[in-house]
This record gives sequence, structure tokens and C-alpha cells, in this order.
Amino acid sequence: MTMWPDTRVQNLLGIELPILLAPMAGAALSDMAIAVAEAGGLGSLPCAMLSTEQVRAELGKIRRRTSRPINLNFFCHPRPEVDLEREAAWRERLAQYYLELGLNPQQPLPSATRMPFDDAMCELMVELKPEVVSFHFGLPEEKLLSRVKSAGARIFSTATTVAEARWLEQRGCDAILAQGYEAGGHRGMFLNEDISTQVGSMSLVPQVVDAVKVPVIASGGIADARGIVAAFALGAAAVQLGTAYLHCPEATIKPVHRKALRSVADDGTALTNVFSGRPARGIVNRIVREVGPMSDLTPSFPLAGSAIAPLRSKSEEAGSGDFAQMWSGQSAHLGRELPAGELTKRLAAETLAMLDTFGRSR
Repeated sequence: MTMWPDTRVQNLLGIELPILLAPMAGAALSDMAIAVAEAGGLGSLPCAMLSTEQVRAELGKIRRRTSRPINLNFFCHPRPEVDLEREAAWRERLAQYYLELGLNPQQPLPSATRMPFDDAMCELMVELKPEVVSFHFGLPEEKLLSRVKSAGARIFSTATTVAEARWLEQRGCDAILAQGYEAGGHRGMFLNEDISTQVGSMSLVPQVVDAVKVPVIASGGIADARGIVAAFALGAAAVQLGTAYLHCPEATIKPVHRKALRSVADDGTALTNVFSGRPARGIVNRIVREVGPMSDLTPSFPLAGSAIAPLRSKSEEAGSGDFAQMWSGQSAHLGRELPAGELTKRLAAETLAMLDTFGRSR
């Protein structure tokens, strides 16, 4: 029977499969996490857009339906400083679209919904004791991180460079998520803001593996057994998949997003800051083409999203994705419309079969 080439992540977490669900804020909640966990992988709950009450409620749903390990994920970006001139310039740049959609360019805007990890969330983690707490954009301040670790959680965080991976290991991370350039959603970069120097998975993963002693989890561009086998060949101990799970019925994405995923080509995504103020990979649509992909006018993360939100809501109501935030990695076309649990099991079985074939051909 073919065995997994590296079982450190399974042993660390007590899971059966080295397959992790990427925490995708706004795109998946408890149903997806439960399905992946019950299939033997690591289910993840994205918490960056949730209040403490919502996190408690979602984790409560998870605990009632599975006893398997779960990852709770948070952002740890600095709180943005409001720049009124920049805000005004951004609204002015978008005014023509407001008028086109019959909206008032001066209407009050919703507040930004992505919040950094804070004392209140830390208290909740100490109380709820999830098996894994993971972070995006570095790590929270030491006093918060120490409390989470003392509560028994394993700590993961995302690195987009070798320097970031070393920084995370030095501060006590139990595993490193090596996020390649191909990945959908927000870049986890925090030591270097220059996206022109970002690294693809094929180059990033083996260099991070060589640089740190903790297990490395490959993320970015992986959507099928071929990608998982390649990640193990590069030295990864596990993989994290996000876009592949967006095709699943458990995903909470809007119909326009789901439709776009079915037809997006390998070159149909781009890194853009127009939706949040920070680089994130999504499907190219009208707003990305005409305003971005990288605009010098966007307010600091996550404030740029406030002015986009009314355009997004109005267009989605009409069945249009022109202004929709549709995160996607470069391998979206490889996705399959299967329930998340079934997809997880198939990915594992297909990977082991491929590893067996390679082993017998030596």
C-alpha cells in the first residue's frame, strides 16, 4: 500500500490526510470546514470578516457535527490610518460607475469588514481552544501570540518568501504555509510589498523547505493530484487548496462568481488591489481592467473595499460580475464541482494512486 511521502503534518495535527482547506474569507464557512474535516483533511474557518459572536456561533456548529481538528484563521494587518484626501480621490475615480448604476457617488459607505486579530479574538481563542490558529500577513504581537500558544493551539502562518518563512519560524510557528504567486485571494506578504518580486510555488516551496526545520505546506496553483504529487516532490509535507474548493456546493460565493470560475482561463486572473487596497488574485473583470489591476489611488487595506461595495452589490443583483470581487487562483479551470468531502477523498485517492505508479516505475 502506498504511503504518504511525509506525514509530519498529519502527526502534528492528528489528521488522516495532508490536505488543508484554505481559509477563504467571504467564500466558505462552517459547512465547508466540516466536510473537509470529516473527510480526513484539515477544515478551516476564515474569521477575518467575522465578529467574536459569529466566530463562536460558527465554531459551535462545527463542534456539534465533527470532533476532528479545525483551523481558525485571522488577519493580522496593522489598523489603517484614514487619509481623507486619498479616500476622496478614490471615490472620485469610481464616481462614473456610481452614476452609471444609478447610485449617488456621495452616499454613505459601509465600513470595512476585515479586522486584524485583537485582544477580544485572543480571549475567544483561549476559551474555545481550536487545534490550529493560523494567520495571514505575519503574526500578531507577541503577547497575543503567546496566549494563543499557551491555550494549546498549533500556530501556522503564510510566507511568500524565504525571508518571511525564517521570520515566522523564529517566532514559533509550528508549520509554514508557502504561498506561491499562483494562489488566489490576498497575498500573505508582510516583509516586502513589491509584488513584482513575488515567487511561484515551483521555486518557493523547495527554497522554504531548505530554509526552515518546521513542516512546509505548499499553497498556490494546486488543484488536482498532479499538483499535490509535485508539492511532495518539492519537499512539502502537506498542501493547502482554496480555489479547487470554490467549485463545491458548500462555497458561499455568489452565482456570478461561480459562473466565472467555470470558464476562467489560466491567464484570466490578475493580482489586483482595487477591491481591498492590498494585492489579491482574482478573476479579471471590468473594474480590474479599467481601474487596475494595481491602482495608485486605493486607500490602505482594507478601506478601499468600502467604496467598491455598493457597486459590487448593485451589479451582482443584476447578474453582472463587472464589479464583483471574484478571488481565484491560476488553476481554477482544473476544479471539479463535487461536494467538499468527496473532493477531498478523491484528491487523496488519486494522489496515492499516482505516487504508487511513480514508485512502481522506478
